[in-house]
Amino acid sequence: MKKIVDYRKLLGVNEAAELKELKTIYRNLMKDWHPDKFQDSHDQKLEAEEKSKTIIEAYHFLVSIAPETRLQNLDHYTQTTTTSNIADFEYKSQTLQITFLDGSVYEYFDVPKATYVKFINADSPGRFARRHIFNSFVYRNISKREEAVA
Repeated sequence: MKKIVDYRKLLGVNEAAELKELKTIYRNLMKDWHPDKFQDSHDQKLEAEEKSKTIIEAYHFLVSIAPETRLQNLDHYTQTTTTSNIADFEYKSQTLQITFLDGSVYEYFDVPKATYVKFINADSPGRFARRHIFNSFVYRNISKREEAVA
């Protein structure tokens, strides 16, 4: 996905970058591009504001798809994908967003259109997704289910 590649390029990391490395790079870039460093020039300050927003967005996105983050949330992900049915889905630019009945929402990246077509035409989209989508594509959680309060 172009977004992943662009964000990795912006931060100067590869797909094997660990959370600690991402954090260090993010902090260093924010030191260099913090708008408060550019008080003398309004144009430079505006450029720094835009650049810092992009850096923040890239950092949060890459943290959300990092293997360490996915490993930390694996139990929740497994429970959702094995026990909750699909409530809704949306496909746009090779990104498949699936909303589950438990309220969780996940994005799957680089899903080929042919796979999406098979998904929507399957007799059981949930079964198809468990076999061909859930553990085959890079994903991130964009909305966790609400935990029941006891």
